[in-house]
Amino acid sequence: MTARAYLVLGLLATALAGCNGHGEEGGEAAAAPVRPVLTQVVVPSDTVTFGPFAGTIEPRYQAQLGFQIPGRMVARDVTIGDLVTRGQRLAALDTIVTRFDLTRAEADLADAKAQAENAEAAESRTRRLMTGNAVSQATLDQAVAKRETARARVDQAMASLQKARDQMGYTELKAEFDGVVTQRLAEVGQVLSAGQGVVTVARPDVREAVVDIPEAHVGALPSDGVFTVALQSAPELTARGRVREIAPLAESGTRSKRIRITLDDPGPAFRLGATINVSLMRKVAPTVLLPASALLEDGDRRSVWVVSPDGKSVARRDVTVTARDNAEDGRVAVVAGLKAGERVVVAGVHVIKEGQAVRLTDGAV
Repeated sequence: MTARAYLVLGLLATALAGCNGHGEEGGEAAAAPVRPVLTQVVVPSDTVTFGPFAGTIEPRYQAQLGFQIPGRMVARDVTIGDLVTRGQRLAALDTIVTRFDLTRAEADLADAKAQAENAEAAESRTRRLMTGNAVSQATLDQAVAKRETARARVDQAMASLQKARDQMGYTELKAEFDGVVTQRLAEVGQVLSAGQGVVTVARPDVREAVVDIPEAHVGALPSDGVFTVALQSAPELTARGRVREIAPLAESGTRSKRIRITLDDPGPAFRLGATINVSLMRKVAPTVLLPASALLEDGDRRSVWVVSPDGKSVARRDVTVTARDNAEDGRVAVVAGLKAGERVVVAGVHVIKEGQAVRLTDGAV
């Protein structure tokens, strides 16, 4: 084959190669890939839920009861969960020592009364002798003083006797009001000091919800907010309540504050110790919550990809969102730019282009 033939063959090969390359580019441009996307339907909401937070049902009024005197406890008549009535005996102390004190006080009173009678008789005799000038005025004055001293000792002995009787009464611990025993703090045989707690009695008629809320959220509580309190064991059972008290200091470990909520006519299912969920619904401007991954940010511009009505392409649209500090659970709140029923791409937004052909992967048509 001549050199001229080789040259012709080379030119033909180059031309064919060029034609193949342009053909492939044209094919790729003609058959642009359809990108599968994950979307979310726009559903505006005009309410926001504060919570829920877990808590318990507790009594508003309860008292830790103990003996007013020291001693060894020999009886405890109630335990946790028992219903008690006003005046019912809850526990008792050993009465040996107090009985001795009572006996001594009775003897002291009898002795004081005898001394007083003797002093009065002596003063009467001295006064009769004084009328006959048989004794001096000083002797009469001494007799009168002894009589007054004896009377004072009688009063003192009577007070000591009353105290001893009261001490005998203090050996029995009695309920101050109708209620239920919620705590047991001492056992039979234990030596107690005065005022040491034995049992805690609560009034079950006035109940409230107690919940610990993170300190950062306490400032957002509306002063007139009405909370919904639901039983965890039966969420369909609910009650309404308002904040009665907010702890002034946060707990050091969890940085949460204890909130006490007064319940409005709770049902019998809201027993003391029941576990509850507390939440608050608030009215807000219509808002759409979207995953943070759906948001495109370019400086001050914020936008999302909105799927066309036929579900085959997307278009970029600017939206207005609230401060990112208010994002909840990785979501952002869109307050303007979207309509109910539209579909927004929520994943892979940075690799999509304007007018991109898409295919919905969440079962939408």
